[in-house]
Amino acid sequence: MNVKIFVATAGRILAQLRSDRRTVAMIMLVPSLLMVLLYFLYQNVPTPPDQQSLFARVAITMLGILPFTVMFLVTSIAMQRERTSGTLERLLTTPMRKLDLLGGYAAAFSTAAAGQAALACAVAFGFLGLETVGGFEWVIVIAALNAVLGVALGLLFSAFARTEFQAVQFMPVVVIPQLFLCGLLVPRDQLPTWLEWISNVLPLSYAVEAIQQVATHPGVTAIMWRDLAVVAGFALLALSLGAATLRRRTP
Repeated sequence: MNVKIFVATAGRILAQLRSDRRTVAMIMLVPSLLMVLLYFLYQNVPTPPDQQSLFARVAITMLGILPFTVMFLVTSIAMQRERTSGTLERLLTTPMRKLDLLGGYAAAFSTAAAGQAALACAVAFGFLGLETVGGFEWVIVIAALNAVLGVALGLLFSAFARTEFQAVQFMPVVVIPQLFLCGLLVPRDQLPTWLEWISNVLPLSYAVEAIQQVATHPGVTAIMWRDLAVVAGFALLALSLGAATLRRRTP
């Protein structure tokens, strides 16, 4: 990777993001607004004595899931737009390598993802009264890492789409099955054996487990470190595969 080209690419993408106010608004505000909606959805649900409220149990998990989902959608569409507009083909006729391009995209969108995660956590902990046994700063770290995972997978699967509409169609294929199997709806150890095996190879399962560790343990646990390493490994693998499958032009 050429550091100079990588930095220039990341700067170009960030400049494009700043000029696209609707995309910036979607990235930064949608997870926070959905957390507010979730709060009012569960506001009148009774909480049994000595138990965590339903909002708290669901919200802490959604803080990890929402950044992943939003960044997957935004990144896959943005990369496909670069391809169909011819920008990608022009860039790859320069000394820029595929990994320089994807690394620049990942860095730029990951910067936006970190801001998104920080804002969503600030709303949840500061205004909605969400509490965790562990430190909230770890929730921010995990949420940001999940968003980076969404960026990496969005870059990877955009290579298999020919139009922006096809890029959107990867959402129910890539994201929704992970939502079903990550432990949000049913604890993973209560899934049928064959579904638990599938869950064990999906990155979002480890992201959710890591954030649940923060919710229930006062300190950093070995399971949380393992889960963070797995999520980071999936993100790096997705970027590497994305560089290997990146087409110079759209058929």
